[in-house]
Parts: sequence; C-alpha cells; structure tokens
Amino acid sequence: MLDSSLSFWAQHSAVQKRRSVNWSIMLAHVGRTKPLDCAVSAAAYKAPRIAIAPDSFKGSLSAMEAAASIAEGLKLALPHVRVRLIPMADGGEGTVDAMIEALGARHVRAPVRNPLGRKITACYGWHARRKLAVMEMAAASGLTLLTPRERHPLRTSTSGTGELLRHALDRGVRHIVIGIGGSATNDGGTGMASALGARFLDRHGRDLPPGGGALIHLRRVVLDGLDARLTRTRIEAACDVTNPLCGPRGASFVYGPQKGATPAMARRLDGGLARLAEAMQTLLGRDLAQVPGAGAAGGLGFGLMAFCGAQLRRGVEMVAECAGLEPRLKGCDLVITGEGRIDGQTVQGKTPVGVAAVARRVGIPTIAICGCLGDGYEAVHAAGIAAVFPVAHGFYDPDRPLFSLIDLFLQGSLI
Repeated sequence: MLDSSLSFWAQHSAVQKRRSVNWSIMLAHVGRTKPLDCAVSAAAYKAPRIAIAPDSFKGSLSAMEAAASIAEGLKLALPHVRVRLIPMADGGEGTVDAMIEALGARHVRAPVRNPLGRKITACYGWHARRKLAVMEMAAASGLTLLTPRERHPLRTSTSGTGELLRHALDRGVRHIVIGIGGSATNDGGTGMASALGARFLDRHGRDLPPGGGALIHLRRVVLDGLDARLTRTRIEAACDVTNPLCGPRGASFVYGPQKGATPAMARRLDGGLARLAEAMQTLLGRDLAQVPGAGAAGGLGFGLMAFCGAQLRRGVEMVAECAGLEPRLKGCDLVITGEGRIDGQTVQGKTPVGVAAVARRVGIPTIAICGCLGDGYEAVHAAGIAAVFPVAHGFYDPDRPLFSLIDLFLQGSLI
C-alpha cells in the first residue's frame, strides 16, 4: 500500500505544490526504511500522535511550511496519524515567524534605520495579552540589509535595533525576546544604546559618530538619559555563541571578516571594544566582557547586558519555553524535528538537539529530517536524536536549495 501511494504521488508530483513535494515524498520514502518503521509502526494501529517541531530549512521552507509538508508526507504513509505542528527556531533566522505561529501573536511594523542609517521598515512579533515582543536584531541591523560592497563594520551601527526596542517600549512591552544572529555590525551595542538615550563621548566631550571604528576614541559613557523603561522590562537575548567581547576569540577577530573587516580593521575594532568594556566596568562595577556570548552580534550581546540589563540564553531553550514545547509534546508517540543541514555544529545549541532534549525529558523518541548532512553529524545521536534522514543524496547545490531538492526528486534520486 505504501509503495502504491508513493508511486501515485511520484506520477502526480509535478502538479503538486512545489514546496511540499520534497518532504511528502521523503517522508513516504523513509517510511519504508527500518528506523522509521520501528519508531512508527508499533503505534500505527492506535492512530499515533506525532509532534512535528522543525526549524526553518534556510532558502527553502519556513519552519511552519516544513512542519506542514512533513505532516502531509506522514499522512501519505499513515492516513490515520494525528499530528501536532510546533514550528521552532533557535534565535536565528525565522525566530519571529516561529514564535508568532506558536503563540498566536501578530506582526508589527516599525520605522527604523538600517546599519548605514537608511530608513527602512522592520517587523517584530507582538502578543498584546502577554505584553511580549519577539524580534530579531537582523531585521534592523542585519547583514542581509546591505550589499556585499556596503559591508563596513567601522561604520555600521545597531541604532536600528535600539529603535526597534524603543518602538516596543512605546507599546507598553513587559517582556522582550530578541534574537541576535546575522548582524552587520561591530559596535558593542553602542548604536542601540544611543537610540535609547545613552551618550558616548571622546576626550573633548563630543559625541562619537556611529560605528565600531569610532570606539577607539571613547573616553566617557553617559547613561543619565537612558530610557528608564528598560529597568521595568524583562529582556532576554537568544544567543548561541560563547565568544567573549574582545581578544582572539572576540567579536572583531572571529566574526568581523564576514562583515567586511580586514585584519587592520579587526585590530581597530577590537581596541575600540576593549575601551568600551573598560568604561562600562568602571560604571557598573563588574566585567561583562568575559561573559560567554558577550561577543555575539559584534558585541551586541555585551551591549544588551550592559545597557538593557538583558539575560543571554540559548535561543532554542527560549523558543521552547515561550512556545510551551514540553506540555505540547506530552501524549505524543514520536517527535520529528529537523533543519536544512545537520552536522557537527548542530549539537551546539541548534534546534534539533534542543527539541530532542525536551522530548527526552518526557520520554518520547526523536528523529530528524534535514536537507543534507555535513561532517560530524553522528554527534546528534548522543544528543538524543535516534535517526537522521537527509533529503539530498548525491549532488546538492547550496545556492539553489529548494530547486536542488525538486530536481533530485524529479530525477528519481529520492526513490
């Protein structure tokens, strides 16, 4: 019966929705393999309940689209299966959309400035009853907002992120969750703080221009005008790196090059962040520069702690908590998670292992689906993922992920 369903679906794949065809076929396909048979077949006669909690498949599917497509494929193999869709994220791309789906929140638009000061509109999620805002700094200060030729971490600023926070404060927010991946900046969060009322002065008492390059001239930080509403707001930053603010493992040397920094620029940026760390230690009486994650997003992790009193947390843990993942998994027989690529880095706080950890606490097995596998993927088994099923076998074009998967299917590679 499964073979006939698979054959029927293959014959009609060209007229199906292209974004779901890959996952539908793949689920039906892996349904014939031993690992998934073992996980699913035992419960097949009692209408199994399966939780589907993937991250987005970058360049192909949002988390919700992936979850819906996996569900469609499951129903081909198990027509009576009951599914529970729980789109997930780890604080990076797709966090806002996943949280909006999970919480029933809505999008809000805010006028902000991009990393080079141009006016743009950024979106974040707003849950009115909870007074909760969910945002990504990349919406205002992200690398994707600039062309490759515009990347210049000496000049780029997080001011737009500060404007996004201020917009939420104006709505009466009480809890802000902010993802801090994908930044174009290296200013230690000073642009953000300036938009919220802080001042950064040189030795002549003049305000520094935007960007991390100017911090080398920093002599004094003035927080008298910092928005007082920050002290009444709980702010949590989704942070999945452990880099300190400065030094060889700091923001400038590790992440500066991908933002356009030359070695000379990285040295200058690192020196500026060191001045900022020293000034803030004098003001606050504690050293935040060495806190794991302080170097995230060009030092925005440090800035959120120093200027906003934020707590840095693993992104997938925050999303799981806000989405109520654990109670929603109870009563399920299996959890299916996944993301675009699973490799040795997946165990470093990525969504699949975060979901598996929660599933393990409630005694439910987890399997994962991915677009492709990378080196070291086997590490996820020790993290609680029983089996991994890649969609792409053979050639996979990372520049055309969605269409590569479609091509692979149409060529019969998945069958």
